[in-house]
Amino acid sequence: MTNYLEKTKIALAKVKISPPEPSFHKKQAEDFYGMAEAYYNDAQHFFEEGDFVNAFACVNYAHGWLDAGARLGLFDVGGDDQLFTLSE
Repeated sequence: MTNYLEKTKIALAKVKISPPEPSFHKKQAEDFYGMAEAYYNDAQHFFEEGDFVNAFACVNYAHGWLDAGARLGLFDVGGDDQLFTLSE
């Protein structure tokens, strides 16, 4: 379980919001990032409480938001196709 948390922690640190101000897409990117961060924080909380099922679910949601943002071009991930699902 800790490897999933670590992988998502690294992914959160790697993403950079792509769209510039005042683009509507910048707001979407910030929303996607906020959702990923919130789910990651929930995953950590559940893990610390010993609730590994909910921790696993939350970390997967967190990474899913990051993958979706990367695929949509909301995040610049430097072409990292190991941490993110970039191919069609």
